[in-house]
Formats: sequence, C-alpha cells, structure tokens
Amino acid sequence: MIRLLGLDPGLADTGYGIIEINDGKLNHLAHGSIRTASTLGTGERLLAIQKSVLKLIRRYRPEAAGIESLFFAKNITSAIPVAQARGVLLLTLQKAGIPAKEFAPQEIKMAITGSGRADKRQVQELVRRLVGLDEYPKPDHAADALAAAICCYHVLQTEQRIAKVTHV
Repeated sequence: MIRLLGLDPGLADTGYGIIEINDGKLNHLAHGSIRTASTLGTGERLLAIQKSVLKLIRRYRPEAAGIESLFFAKNITSAIPVAQARGVLLLTLQKAGIPAKEFAPQEIKMAITGSGRADKRQVQELVRRLVGLDEYPKPDHAADALAAAICCYHVLQTEQRIAKVTHV
C-alpha cells in the first residue's frame, strides 16, 4: 500500500487530492481546495496554505507527493503568486520528509490520458474513472491535484521497475 498527495498550487486556490494504491488499485481518499481570501496579505495567505497542507499530511500521512510545476503562459504577473505558493508547498513537503515529484501540466495529461494535449474534461473524466468517483472531482484544481497524484504513482512504479532491473 502506498498513499500519495497531489497538489495544484495557487495563491487563491490550491487543489489537493489524496489517493491510496492497494495491489495496483487506485482508491480515492480525499480531494478539495485550500482557498485564501484576497483581503489577506500574501504572507498570511501563504501561511494559511502551509497550515492546511500540514493538516493534510498529519491526517493522511502520504509517502510522496506529486505537484504541478509552474507553467508560464502569457501573463507572468499571474505566475508569480503561483510560484510563491509552489515554494511554500515544496518547503512544507521537504520539512515533513515527503519526497516531491514535480510535473509539467503536459506530463500529467500524458500520464492520465496518453496525450499531453488532452483537454480538461478528458483529464477529469479519466481521473474520475481511475479513482472510482461517481462525478468529476470539483473544483477543477482538486481534479488537477488528483491527476498529479496519479502521475506521481506512475513515475514511482517506473522508478521501482528500473531499480529492479539495475539491481539484477
């Protein structure tokens, strides 16, 4: 059995998803988002994210985490708060002794759907099926976080296979 945490960073809304894998079967444990009020200062918002993630870590005790890496689109100004949230998440995971695997959005889509160009609905539908949910995980950030956790699982499986081959 392995338990994994997925994170989709954002200053206003950080998605999280927790899965457990037993004998190759993916099981959904939890998902949601950590929302921070825009009326708070940046430091207060980052602290709120850290405290919430620590609660998740204490409750679910994940062995590793998958986190979406920063994707630069056209607006660098909107990327800065995401980068700040990512930094807090990575630091929190490191201090808790949880190894973090970072994935570009295209890598996550590829791991879930087989295509790095899959649209959001395709990813949500496959995440829903893979973890056995009746509906799409909501909000979207939580679905992305579950996808990051599943991607992390696939990478860990591959690393274990490689380790077995190189130790033979």
